[in-house]
Amino acid sequence: MTRSVPSQPFSGQKPGTSGLRKKVKVFQQEGYAENFVQAVFDVVERAPGSTLVLGGDGRYHNRTVIQQAIRIAAANGYGKVLVGQGGILSTPAASNVIRKFGASGGLILSASHNPGGPDEDFGIKYNIANGGPAPEAVTEAIYARTQTIDRWLTVDTPDVDLDTPGSSQVGDLVVEVIDSVADYAELMESLFDFNAIRANVEAGFTMAFDAMSAVTGPYATEILERRLGFAEGTVRNGVPLEDFGGHHPDPNMVHAHELFETMFGADAPDFGAASDGDGDRNLIVGRNRFVTPSDSLAILAANAHLAPGYAAGLKGIARSMPTSAAADRVAEALGLRCFETPTGWKFFGNLLDAGMATICGEESAGTGSDHVREKDGLWAVLLWLNILAVRKISVDQLAREHWAKFGRNYYARHDYEALPTEKADVLMAELTESLAALPGKAFGSLEIAEADNFSYHDPVDGSTSSNQGVRVMFAGGSRVVFRLSGTGTEGATLRVYLERYEPVGGDLDRETPDMLADLIAAADEIAGITRHTGRTVPDVVT
Repeated sequence: MTRSVPSQPFSGQKPGTSGLRKKVKVFQQEGYAENFVQAVFDVVERAPGSTLVLGGDGRYHNRTVIQQAIRIAAANGYGKVLVGQGGILSTPAASNVIRKFGASGGLILSASHNPGGPDEDFGIKYNIANGGPAPEAVTEAIYARTQTIDRWLTVDTPDVDLDTPGSSQVGDLVVEVIDSVADYAELMESLFDFNAIRANVEAGFTMAFDAMSAVTGPYATEILERRLGFAEGTVRNGVPLEDFGGHHPDPNMVHAHELFETMFGADAPDFGAASDGDGDRNLIVGRNRFVTPSDSLAILAANAHLAPGYAAGLKGIARSMPTSAAADRVAEALGLRCFETPTGWKFFGNLLDAGMATICGEESAGTGSDHVREKDGLWAVLLWLNILAVRKISVDQLAREHWAKFGRNYYARHDYEALPTEKADVLMAELTESLAALPGKAFGSLEIAEADNFSYHDPVDGSTSSNQGVRVMFAGGSRVVFRLSGTGTEGATLRVYLERYEPVGGDLDRETPDMLADLIAAADEIAGITRHTGRTVPDVVT
């Protein structure tokens, strides 16, 4: 029987496309998760008896919220819930399941690359029927509902067995526990030349994949070791753990340092890769060669036609504004449009749905295509493997050939984490106020040509997104971008993106820190980072 539970509105974080993220202890408050799930069901569009997809990255509290969401879905008229076995679904796999089975949407339980455990982070986000993150109009409506909600609906039933595939009944709702990996692996086989990759493996090609004790482990083990023939043990940290083994599941040089030590050490394999907490980000590193996410996007776009799923060519390329302009040069060479969007996969989703772009990427290690409506870490790894197998080339050789043809965008991101929010806001406010006075100013050999606060006019829905980050462009193509990030749960993160373009024939084989030294100094002076924050060095350099 359906039961209505009285509740109070809660004033929580305003959920964006990354959803609601808080500490586990916040979600453990009585009625907190239930209120948010009910608010979602109160506002999202769906027909009676619709299908809901449900799963997460396996972090602490995942199973508890899944059981709560199943009961609330039963009380709200859903006809079926498809839940990943063990409560596991990577974010791209969830997007695929939504699309494949015609679900009205899905709840993805994850805080992405944030740490997990009883004292760490948890999150929920809603994806719509196209498989992509809910657009701003939906997240605004969900937030408004959380401010006025006075009850949530549930049914009183025992917990569902999440570990055994098959169907069960919760009230009038059918709960189907599905293989978390099978549908996704089938999709990957349709896109990539598994025979070519297998032949390369049989010829001696080796790799190391760090799943970071997160959601990608089962997917990588099935695809890389069982279907493609890589040696057992190729996938490291392959069992999803509720606390990610006590580590931070963010695929970068700091948190995936063991992989970097392997790839820059003696007897390194040919190829290294990693993914994050919920499986939507990627790290690519060859033997003695780190590939920045910006360069990875450009190299994948230039070579995507070598994979069967993209043999007909690309419709367009899209990148987030902070991502380097390396992909722009590929698009120009291929005669394609390259879209510069705000950060957030929903902007790419519009372009993908409209058939205006095929491959998209963000500098924060998110890359994807029109096969789903999320970024997809393992997809990027497989496209790299496909390209290397066909080209018979190393990661370092491929990168060098790419730079020789298109020039090189030396690039880095400096993160200043957990800043007091008020200090971060003052820094950005003062920087924004100074924009008009910046053009013409010189910092050593660097002269500012233009400065603005990026705005985007969406060519699909006509919307305008303003104040998306401060851009400072220098004569000659270098630039610095300043943004505040909302992916953390404590304080604010200031992200500073540094980019120096070296054209074909220029200095293409220098160390990135050396090439960016002048830009780093200029960025501190322009924004007053040390003055505002007291920080003299970033917490993370990517």
